[in-house]
Amino acid sequence: MQDVDTFLALERKVSGLPTYSPTLSEEEMRRDLETGVAYLIKHENTPIGSIMYDEKGDVAYISYMVVDPAYQGRGVARKALISVLEELKGKRRIELVTHPDNAKALKLYQSLGFIVEGRKENYYGDGEPRLMLVKENQT
Repeated sequence: MQDVDTFLALERKVSGLPTYSPTLSEEEMRRDLETGVAYLIKHENTPIGSIMYDEKGDVAYISYMVVDPAYQGRGVARKALISVLEELKGKRRIELVTHPDNAKALKLYQSLGFIVEGRKENYYGDGEPRLMLVKENQT
């Protein structure tokens, strides 16, 4: 199993932001790592981010994507997301959620073919809304 502490440390680096609801529980992270497909994003062998997804039939849900704030704005998230989308190209539908105020993430997702499908208030129970995005693939 992947290093739970490393994934949690990355989540902690973005905790406190209203636009991201991090996983801070070791138990929850262990469960997510056991059921999903997870990658650490590294720079010179140092973990600087992570991305994770779950699959159900022909639908995939990107459940985590975080980049250490010191490395944001360098194309790290774009590169990781493109790699995951390549893995998922056989899926009919790829879903994810983001905060409506997370303009950089929203711009990235839309540039890669995601469209806003809806909005849900208090999505994670943190009092913050989320936009539900989807990318439909031609299979």
